[in-house]
Amino acid sequence: MTDAVRNEDPGLAISGLGDAYRRRRTTPVEVVSALLERIAASTGRGIWVSLLPQQRVLEQARALGARDPASLPLYGIPFAIKDNIDLADVPTTAGCPEFAYTPAQSAHVVARLIEAGAIPIGKTNLDQFATGLVGTRSPYGVCRNSFDPEYISGGSSSGSAVAVAMGLVSFALGTDTAGSGRVPAAFNNLIGLKPTCGRLSSRGVVPACRTLDTLSLFTLDAEDAALVCSVAAGFDVVEPYSRRPGEPRRLPGFAHGPFRFGVPRPEQLEFFGNGEYRRLFGLCAQRLERLGGRRVPVDFEPFLETARLLYEGPWLAERYLVVEPLLRRAPEALHPVTRQVIERGAAPTAAQAFAAQYRLQSLRRTTELVWDDIDLLLTPTAGTIFRIAEVEADPVRLNTQLGFYTNFMNLLDLAGVAVPAGFTSAGLPFGVTLAGPAWSDYELLRLAARLQRSEPARLGALPRPLGAAPAFDWAAYSGGIRLAVCGAHLTGLPLNHQLTDRGAVLEERTTTAPSYRFYALPGAPVRRPGLVRVAQDGAAIEVEIWSVPSASFGSFVAGIPAPLAIGKLALADGREVSGFLCEAHAVAGAEDITAFGSWRAYLAHRR
Repeated sequence: MTDAVRNEDPGLAISGLGDAYRRRRTTPVEVVSALLERIAASTGRGIWVSLLPQQRVLEQARALGARDPASLPLYGIPFAIKDNIDLADVPTTAGCPEFAYTPAQSAHVVARLIEAGAIPIGKTNLDQFATGLVGTRSPYGVCRNSFDPEYISGGSSSGSAVAVAMGLVSFALGTDTAGSGRVPAAFNNLIGLKPTCGRLSSRGVVPACRTLDTLSLFTLDAEDAALVCSVAAGFDVVEPYSRRPGEPRRLPGFAHGPFRFGVPRPEQLEFFGNGEYRRLFGLCAQRLERLGGRRVPVDFEPFLETARLLYEGPWLAERYLVVEPLLRRAPEALHPVTRQVIERGAAPTAAQAFAAQYRLQSLRRTTELVWDDIDLLLTPTAGTIFRIAEVEADPVRLNTQLGFYTNFMNLLDLAGVAVPAGFTSAGLPFGVTLAGPAWSDYELLRLAARLQRSEPARLGALPRPLGAAPAFDWAAYSGGIRLAVCGAHLTGLPLNHQLTDRGAVLEERTTTAPSYRFYALPGAPVRRPGLVRVAQDGAAIEVEIWSVPSASFGSFVAGIPAPLAIGKLALADGREVSGFLCEAHAVAGAEDITAFGSWRAYLAHRR
């Protein structure tokens, strides 16, 4: 990069870097050149299995130079790929050299990201065959924590998390079957999105448990995770476990409150002797309450019993199926701990598999009931963190402890977001997880964005603050259509139920541009105002912006009586949204109430 660009470093968060590209303050070639220098100087952390040749990376960056930066959602954004995910013409090892193969095609998700303008930098280290939550089970070296190299990075997506935290890429792909995309995020001060299973195609991914696996995302902030997920997602007819998106799960209150968050009963919380993590979790729950949440104790035992099924039940057989040929041919090729864990997968019988499925279905039904009382579940992402030496001395037991709050997630078909939530006195990160029902991914990310910025925070392990939230249209990610209301549909007024009955969610309260006149219309059982755009002598009028599910928007509009209609309404900040407008002829003789500035103020005046 030039000195001028360096002095105006946009950082690696996608919003800032994308803005720098659009303003021509830097170029993809300058960005990746600087990153390659930084990567060369960042040794000793065990991050990479392989880096792409410099010439290949620069060729992709140069090819983008002919494109408009605004034409691609991930224009020039550098990213890393966990090495159990295929990148064309680069070996996929899954952390085992004897298993390696070189794919001719990239994984479905990787291809979508590259088509959107993202630039792959390299393949990252992992716990072998994605079996572990520690980051120490790899022939390519132990992956070390980005804050303190004496501590574990978390796994299995260890290198992906550390690469993002240390500012070597903007985002990274991981996988998550039992916590592999959340535990490393917590230990490295990152957002870790574990999407609803099937939202991201797993074609081109070495499976761990094929029925439960999902790709995961590591990003510096929640907005980046939402953007990358929206680009990567898409039904893949070729992949049997890809799912057509369900109706987005809408969680009222996540934009402003109130909402209900469940927490395990106090006696069911486990921190394995880590008093600082216990303290930080309590502080995080208080922050959620300040954001409008109401704490609801829940019985966590059904979730814990579900978690135990993952490694104590027959699902280990799925891992065994993946490596059975290698185990028969060259068992010494596996890391000793990985082999010890996976070999147990040969033992379960078909009868045991069905018995476990029956028990899981019963637990699913039990845990489904909790969502009648809460909107999301809040837990620590991990109850403690260990030094590398501690894990190497007691690898299985300590790894099991790290999965206490994560192993149930995919078995119960939940979405989860790991969120940074503070630091210990020793400067090590602590993180929590927000969990919700399937297809609640974007709503959880929206709350994660608020939680992450609810107190001063930093980006990963970088010496720079998180900063203010970028402009971001969360409604678009939740499958909603933004609608401005100014009268009887406002919160608490007679027709508001027509929105809430359809699952609409309040986004914000704001005002129109100062170019409207406001009238109290005569007649009708429920009094309503009329908003008319004018060329002069206009004023700003208070409105609420609601996100209405797209599937319900048509029925809502169909019920609007003349002379009201839905058109484009200009807001004070220059945005345009759909909103209530009135035919000009209908205000002849109507009371002009523009001076009140809002329907509520007018109603209060009439009382």
